[in-house]
Amino acid sequence: MPHVKQLPKEKIILGIDPGTSIMGYGLIVVKASQLGLIQYGVIHLAKYANHEIKLGKIFERMLGLIDEYHPDEVALEAPFYGKNIQSMLKLGRAQGVAMAAALYRDIPITEYAPKKVKQSVTGNGNASKEQVAAMLQHLLKFSVATNELMDATDGLAVAVCHHFQNGRSSSTGKSWKAFLSENPGRVK
Repeated sequence: MPHVKQLPKEKIILGIDPGTSIMGYGLIVVKASQLGLIQYGVIHLAKYANHEIKLGKIFERMLGLIDEYHPDEVALEAPFYGKNIQSMLKLGRAQGVAMAAALYRDIPITEYAPKKVKQSVTGNGNASKEQVAAMLQHLLKFSVATNELMDATDGLAVAVCHHFQNGRSSSTGKSWKAFLSENPGRVK
């Protein structure tokens, strides 16, 4: 019987930088540990005055991306604590709605702290958005003409971080699937 060489499996990762005014996203493909850029962009939400409408648009757009590109995994940047608790609550809702869209399509989710994303992509947990974007342009071989898409490159950074973390849970990257299996009594 002839030996059949197994082709490397392709994996698509959707990275999300949650926001209530602008939400960034990026999709990468990983094939035999080689990274490729599929798509990146932003969802403009500032034009919607009502927070509930923004949340609906986030869910709608996330489902659209998921249905169009069929990612194998979703990675999100965790909200960080700022001075305005109301802003953080709104950001947490936006993140939750994005998570709900992935869970609705049964896609595993992993969450990463902002410093972990920067550290993973640039080697510096305090890197600027510009440094992150420059490293992504080098890794994925593309160019960004304006600062307008910095939220999009933040979404890409989360996807690349997830790849570099190899989907593992860590102290700053937590898998919701692992949490649910470890805490069956906490979810009804």
